Amino acid sequence: MAKQVFINLPVKDLQQSLDFYTALGFANNPQFSDDAAKCMVWSENIFVMIMTHEKFKTFATKPLADTKSNLAGLFSLSLDSLDEVNNLVTNGLNAGGIEPNELRDYGFMQQRTIEDLDGHTWEVFYMDITKFPTQQSNE
Repeated sequence: MAKQVFINLPVKDLQQSLDFYTALGFANNPQFSDDAAKCMVWSENIFVMIMTHEKFKTFATKPLADTKSNLAGLFSLSLDSLDEVNNLVTNGLNAGGIEPNELRDYGFMQQRTIEDLDGHTWEVFYMDITKFPTQQSNE
């Protein structure tokens, strides 16, 4: 079996969150979805499980964080171009997300941030590794 990544997120409104992640380009896998959780597919090996708070609490060992006012983690998605980054963020904004800061340009990487309806933070970026700075020797 291939190694896979599952990110599990508690959400207040499952349908609105389903719509948001669909707008970002995730696909729903109904085989692993029900009335309390939706499996959102990013790629062959990366999935986001969005769950009602009640369902999420069955897995949790700590109280849920208020991700609207506290950062619980940063999740990053790489895309193949800056246009794809801009399109994803625009679609997310149109689906109710917020962009807490402006685009950051590091020369070799451009990054934008979008928060979902519950405040879960996604860093979306395009990286051109050929522009990555090389270390210079001090000799």
